[in-house]
Amino acid sequence: MTPQKLKPIAVAGASGRMGHTLIEAIWAADDCHLAGALDMTGSAALGLDAGAFSGRVTGTTVTDSLHVGLQGASCLIDFTRPEGSLAHLKVCRELGVQAVIGTTGFTDAQKSEIRDIAQDIAIVMAPNMSVGVNVTLKLLQMAAQALSTGYDIEIIEAHHRHKVDAPSGTALKMGEVMAQAMGRDLKQCAVYERYGHTGEREASSIGFSTIRGGDIVGDHTVLFAGIGERIEVTHKSSSRATYAQGSLRAVRFLAAQKNGLFDMFDVLNLR
Repeated sequence: MTPQKLKPIAVAGASGRMGHTLIEAIWAADDCHLAGALDMTGSAALGLDAGAFSGRVTGTTVTDSLHVGLQGASCLIDFTRPEGSLAHLKVCRELGVQAVIGTTGFTDAQKSEIRDIAQDIAIVMAPNMSVGVNVTLKLLQMAAQALSTGYDIEIIEAHHRHKVDAPSGTALKMGEVMAQAMGRDLKQCAVYERYGHTGEREASSIGFSTIRGGDIVGDHTVLFAGIGERIEVTHKSSSRATYAQGSLRAVRFLAAQKNGLFDMFDVLNLR
């Protein structure tokens, strides 16, 4: 494959755990190449080759300059923080660079800003880029429609000790998908905390439980508890590589898009 046909990709948060995983995946893909590597000002990785962590020479230097890091890239993959991702997207719009956003924890106002930016560039944004997780979301949509009455729904999620937002973006997406399938508003039926005398469980509620510890990559279980039976739908991630592979599928999907805001259901044709 000639270099002209390779998809030039920039990675935000290049020195982080997910950044390293993305760089490895791009290196291994025969239709992609690393065109830019971004990191925060003050990062020890600045000025180093983006592949230095693995002993590889990619020819791409880690930089804190958005314009330098995005120069020559057709798409940015970003798994950083909401404020950083928004700043990156604004420069992407300026330069005409597409974006795959795996960042979680956006506020409603920030999501509105992203929708506005997507009028000018194509963006795939999803709280979880894993193909398996998104197939799980489709299964949950179907289950919620069939089990909308007589079953109590609880979402239990576990992640590593470094995760800063709770519940996880994936858990919230699971709740949104199921609530929508049942004609409910998650903002009205979600229960995030239980302590003390809580009273009986509200039948229409969707409960969330959060676990943080160790190096858990990401576990999610949805429990449908009925009378005389329980149904559990579980997805467990053992490696961040699944998020990277899903991100590259999103990059390939965006190659045919001019503008608009998409998610992994669009990428995987799960509509």
